[in-house]
Amino acid sequence: MASTLITVAPTGAETAKADYPALPTTLDELVETAKRCEAAGAAMIHIHIRDGEHKPTLDLGRLTETVAAVRENTALIVQLSTGGAVTDPYEDRLRVLDAVPDSCSLTMGTVNFGDDVFMNPWPFVTQLFQLTQEREVVPEFELFDLGHVAALRRLLDKYGLPYGGRVHCDLVMGVPGGMPGTADALVAAVNALPDAVTSWSATGIGRTSLTVALAALSKGGNLRVGMEDTLTLAKGHPVTHNAELVERAAALATLAQRPPMSPDEARDLLNVKK
Repeated sequence: MASTLITVAPTGAETAKADYPALPTTLDELVETAKRCEAAGAAMIHIHIRDGEHKPTLDLGRLTETVAAVRENTALIVQLSTGGAVTDPYEDRLRVLDAVPDSCSLTMGTVNFGDDVFMNPWPFVTQLFQLTQEREVVPEFELFDLGHVAALRRLLDKYGLPYGGRVHCDLVMGVPGGMPGTADALVAAVNALPDAVTSWSATGIGRTSLTVALAALSKGGNLRVGMEDTLTLAKGHPVTHNAELVERAAALATLAQRPPMSPDEARDLLNVKK
């Protein structure tokens, strides 16, 4: 039976801990979240970290400690964000790979991000991609609009396949400034993906989360959920734990007769280094 890769993105870099106390920002909270989300059906965790003041950071020591702790306590694929916060310098974002994750995010271009700009110029994108090949880290190509889909084709044509030989991408939908979180936009993006793509997932930001999840499952894709992207289960019902979002995604995947895959199955799908 076909199955579904569920990725949990528990923290992100935009939401303040003071506004949402349930957001996991300490190492202990992140490990507890990883364990509960694995039990709920997640196979991969997309990690942003915070400092002692709960502010976003790319501190290499904290990143390395986090990777080790999640590996020690779960079987999840550990994916680190190389996006960080919109203010993080490029050199810090490249150093994320020094923490030796299984996977990392790799955004395929610059995008307006609400009132900010998430900068990913082509020279940075190509440098990061070649570094993932050298370090044997599997990238997840994050695509915020159709221009990013075209950029992925350009990247693969010029620099070849990523480490492991598989091409996995995530459609990030509903960000103000990116493609809308609609079924029509998802179908357009999926139909434009390069032939080299072997798997894809979709993320719906905020109120687009259910629309995107249902469209992705209908189109044969996988799911990313978490408090980085969604803070309410429904109007007036805030998320109290990331596991709630994973449980809902797992239920939808099971209803679609594509139940959640295990971390080992996900490693095979992405050809992550054992």
